[in-house]
Amino acid sequence: MPLNALRSRIIGATTGLFAHAPYPLDSTGRYRNDPGLFGPQSVSWPVIGDAAAFVGGIRALLVQAAHPEVAAGVFDHSRYREDPLGRLSRTSAYVTATAYGAIPEVERAINIVRRAHRPIQGESHRGIEYSASAAPLAAWVHNALTDSFLAAYRHFGARPLTQNEADRFVAEQTRVGALMGAAPLPDTEASLAEWVDELPELGRSPGMAEAITFLRSPPLPGPVRPAYRVLFEAAVVTLPPRILSILDLPVRPGARRAGLASVQFLRWALGSSPSWLLALDRIGAPIPEGLFRQPLPSGKPSVIGSV
Repeated sequence: MPLNALRSRIIGATTGLFAHAPYPLDSTGRYRNDPGLFGPQSVSWPVIGDAAAFVGGIRALLVQAAHPEVAAGVFDHSRYREDPLGRLSRTSAYVTATAYGAIPEVERAINIVRRAHRPIQGESHRGIEYSASAAPLAAWVHNALTDSFLAAYRHFGARPLTQNEADRFVAEQTRVGALMGAAPLPDTEASLAEWVDELPELGRSPGMAEAITFLRSPPLPGPVRPAYRVLFEAAVVTLPPRILSILDLPVRPGARRAGLASVQFLRWALGSSPSWLLALDRIGAPIPEGLFRQPLPSGKPSVIGSV
């Protein structure tokens, strides 16, 4: 098969996974010169725009499942089992909007999620009441996502990050967390990793077990499943020891090497996020050469930076 045809097939298969919710930047051209929360000099744009974010998204879901009250909220209220691609697309839309959207698009995405979280309340298996709007639970979800995108990029990203860049990424992402009402929000790589790894509330739960079962083998289209499995095992490689123990997940031999090869292949086929390209175009910034394989989005979802 010619390389261009192969690339087109991969783009089509991957884009289709995220086509189950409206693309959040369809009207971004209205907001010329609005850099959004981050802008072209940020670390967030290249980190979230890289193919390693596929691994980061899976890792975030695994980490989030280690909190019994968060896992209970997802198990009791989410439709991810009945509509997995819809849930994936909506999460992707949120990440895309907050990363690359103009400020009105960021605010719209935040408001959608906060409204959806208000009715999510209940009691976990250990008798602890939970509310998805509570600052500590919002912090676990947000901080797990930030930590996971950074860890995935550290392991599989396009280039090594300096310590200053890693700390800047975490500090930038606190802007999203603050809009979500999350607290606390560690603002360096080390303080974030310590907070995630040492949070005392973590533990096993029925919701966690259900989430792990689902994440091991979600109902994806047949051609996508082998690639997903490699990315899942790559995500496991990046987990800290305590989270690994709680989730009871083994690290497969060769998983890191296979994950690196898969991410490199996806980077070759897909390039960086077309939503990153769209944001650069919106503010009239220079377009780096060699990063982008896809044209500016037109009513279609981003295929990178998805959870």
